[in-house]
Amino acid sequence: NSEVYQQGIFIAPTVTEDSSPEAMCEAVEASFKSYLDKGKFVTMLGGEHSVSIGAIQAMRKQYPDLSVLQLDAHSDLRPEYHGSACNHACALHRASKETNLVQVGIRSMDSVELPFLNANKLFTSYDIRSNEHWQADVVDCLGENVYITIDLDVFDPSIMPSTGTPEPGGLLWNETLDLLKMVYKSRNIVGFDIVELAPKPELSSPDFLAAKLYYKLLSYKFHL
Repeated sequence: NSEVYQQGIFIAPTVTEDSSPEAMCEAVEASFKSYLDKGKFVTMLGGEHSVSIGAIQAMRKQYPDLSVLQLDAHSDLRPEYHGSACNHACALHRASKETNLVQVGIRSMDSVELPFLNANKLFTSYDIRSNEHWQADVVDCLGENVYITIDLDVFDPSIMPSTGTPEPGGLLWNETLDLLKMVYKSRNIVGFDIVELAPKPELSSPDFLAAKLYYKLLSYKFHL
């Protein structure tokens, strides 16, 4: 039986804090913590990528040895952007210093982010085209407890145009699922998020991709 909905899926109230970016991150962290304290498997749908800051902080406090697997077109490692550290361009900055961060699909970054990159745990979209074992290499970089954050712009715009900052040369569907299945089979996935869907009224396929990706990630947790 692989119908994951039979596990029971609860949709929590939407976090709507908008007084400041910092307050929003704190509200997401508090929401995550409230469900982690109850022993729940917590997932999240964004929104832009800054929502992951609070989620990762809650997970890091629950799992001090946390690894973060980031699938993204952008490195998101700026210390601050537009006067705030709680910005989508800074989404993984704290994680780069406080967790074992492994980045996949990166193909756009700013020079200010270079000091925070770990080249040994960075798999750019260019690197993976010349390495047939890249999925296994990604898994080898991860510790036991893994939180997955997926910015949908990691996918090639040919299959995911509905995002705010698309980048050519992205990942494709099957190779991404192959990676995720390998990670789920060999590590303890403690939660995940999917962010940066920007639906276009004239295009429905990207919305279906995002929905199916979410269902796949739930199914892999309970039925792989």
